[in-house]
Amino acid sequence: MNGRLEGKVAIVTGSTMGIGAAVARRFAAEGARVVINSHVDDGAAKALREALGGARSLFVQADITDAAAMERLAALTLERFGRIDILVNNAGVNVFADPLELDAEGWRRCLSLDLEGAWNACRAVLPAMLARGAGSIVNIASVHGHKVIKGCFPYPVAKHGLIGLTRSLGVEYAARGIRVNSISPGLILTERIEAWLAGFPDPDAERRRQAALLPCGWIGEPADVANAALFLASDEARFVNATDLLVDGGRSQVYHD
Repeated sequence: MNGRLEGKVAIVTGSTMGIGAAVARRFAAEGARVVINSHVDDGAAKALREALGGARSLFVQADITDAAAMERLAALTLERFGRIDILVNNAGVNVFADPLELDAEGWRRCLSLDLEGAWNACRAVLPAMLARGAGSIVNIASVHGHKVIKGCFPYPVAKHGLIGLTRSLGVEYAARGIRVNSISPGLILTERIEAWLAGFPDPDAERRRQAALLPCGWIGEPADVANAALFLASDEARFVNATDLLVDGGRSQVYHD
């Protein structure tokens, strides 16, 4: 690796599995000190802690829907590493339901985890970033924030909102040294997607079908999103702000039955 984040301190929420874990590993490999996070301290959290090593990483168990918990996460980061350069808002959840069958709790759960949680984390780290006059925030949005798929309500509502939050904060704080961007992944082979594919009568056939929907002909991996996050978090993207980067193999640009 090239040390593209050497000397930087990054917080990655929802970082013990899937895209978040890939981002945390890639950032650490590029020289960053990484604060990893989950709402549970489980085997996945332990494995990632061991992989990253205790000297240059910190695990903080915290629920992103709890604003006070996010403030504590930021405070512990400053206490341990003295600065916050990067925030990657990856934590979230899929909530898919018929609009009129979705209850109030399901609506609140989706919006609190997929939108409000990102704002809680942003609000917690922004004072430290503004004090230094520098910082990069990367929100993990979704292709659902660009194209609406029937049967996926209310997830697209939250992801459209997250892209809006990205643009609004990026414009608000650009002159004070803060960049805010987002990434919209398409189908990515995370543990959750692997489990979903395994539930089909013929998992290999479904995998081939999903790959055939993509112009590139293959399904993305968490590392593909991590690479995009690395660029946006690094100084190489110093003139990239308030924008969303699609990482979906081109699928959102074509029609499908």
